[in-house]
Amino acid sequence: MNYYRHPQALVESDNIGTNTRIWAFAHVLPQAVIGSDCNICDHVFIENDVVIGSRVTIKCGVQIWDGIRLEDDVFVGPNATFTNDAFPRSRNYPENFATITVCRGASIGANATILPNLVIGRNAMVGAGAVVTRDVPPNAIVVGNPACIKGYVNSAGTGASVALPPVGGKIDLDVSGVELYDLPLVKDMRGNLSFAEYGQFLPFMPKRYFLVFDVPSREVRGEHAHREQSQFLICVKGACSMVVDDNANRKEVRLDRPTLGLYLPPMVWGIQYKYSADAVLLVLASDCYDAGDYIRDYDEFCCLAGKKHA
Repeated sequence: MNYYRHPQALVESDNIGTNTRIWAFAHVLPQAVIGSDCNICDHVFIENDVVIGSRVTIKCGVQIWDGIRLEDDVFVGPNATFTNDAFPRSRNYPENFATITVCRGASIGANATILPNLVIGRNAMVGAGAVVTRDVPPNAIVVGNPACIKGYVNSAGTGASVALPPVGGKIDLDVSGVELYDLPLVKDMRGNLSFAEYGQFLPFMPKRYFLVFDVPSREVRGEHAHREQSQFLICVKGACSMVVDDNANRKEVRLDRPTLGLYLPPMVWGIQYKYSADAVLLVLASDCYDAGDYIRDYDEFCCLAGKKHA
């Protein structure tokens, strides 16, 4: 054998990759496929219609049922539970079991439960004990029951460790031209005023605007990039958080006042979340709506961004 099998493991499959280690009391059924350099710990059960990539770690007490796909570099914590039947009944089998795909580099915490027909995005992290009822976006960190997005991997918010722009100035966020502007504030006893105009705080001539509001706090907006269009975002009321990602760097900014403007150039992945109940997000766009200008698949974006920076 080109892999290690503990004497007390039951391995019926011949499709086991090089240097994989299968430990005591694990049971692998005949049609399962397991890649190379995996670590299958004690008391793991792997059913037939299962495909596991390379460098995957599955900790003790996990069952991988029919229809489960674990891509390369996935981590599954102890006693995590995958489900492949939305309405299980004893001795009543569906024609086809539901699928769950855990994409490359994602981690599933201990005792988490993953419901059927879901995708856990690449590099996402599911917290211990979370109950995942919806797809998890790439790089998202989800916790709770039902699981909600609480952050993004390797993103830094504008807390004390991240400087805000100087008064009337801007800072570069080191994400492919993304800039954070401090917009003018004109105070008056009759009411305050803030503004931006082309060539002064506004880096392009807008051709469209839209407003995002009444967003439930758990919901996530954006999750796309533009091929050609630029955007300028201002949370004119309340607050929301913005994640910007160019496939090399990822930063998070809290837009919590009408004098903060965020310039989002083309080919930057943008996500908005953590909306306050009263949040109103104003988005100025450099061109009219064009469905073809959107990149909505993160893997496609990473491929295109990688070619751009090559």
